Amino acid sequence: MTQKSFTIGALAKQAGVNVETIRFYQRRGLLVEPVKPLKGIRHYAEQDVQRVRFIKEGQKLGFSLDEIAELLSLEEGRHCQEAREIALKKLVLIRERIEGLRTMETALSNLVASCASNTDSVSCPLIQSLLKTSA
Repeated sequence: MTQKSFTIGALAKQAGVNVETIRFYQRRGLLVEPVKPLKGIRHYAEQDVQRVRFIKEGQKLGFSLDEIAELLSLEEGRHCQEAREIALKKLVLIRERIEGLRTMETALSNLVASCASNTDSVSCPLIQSLLKTSA
């Protein structure tokens, strides 16, 4: 069985990214640039498609490219504990952000409600609240 190979354009299409993304990942050291044959074009393998998809999925989960590089360096699951620790740190950060967003949502929701029930044509509770916190 012959291994399927891709040009950079085909790799990008298969992975759901653009060519510049592939080049960017190469500059960042996340993806190896294949050797260019004399008077030829570089070819990428199916594992390159999988690697790019891994990077994109990692980004969707909130991992930075540095964190993704660290995960990629852990060699195909043989270092599951280290990968778990990286993921746990990210999970803690995400939960902290969610809690912060919930606090912001509650405060803003209360301010919007106070505006809806405001009958004072001179003073807006939302604006007054923002003025107090900026002082």
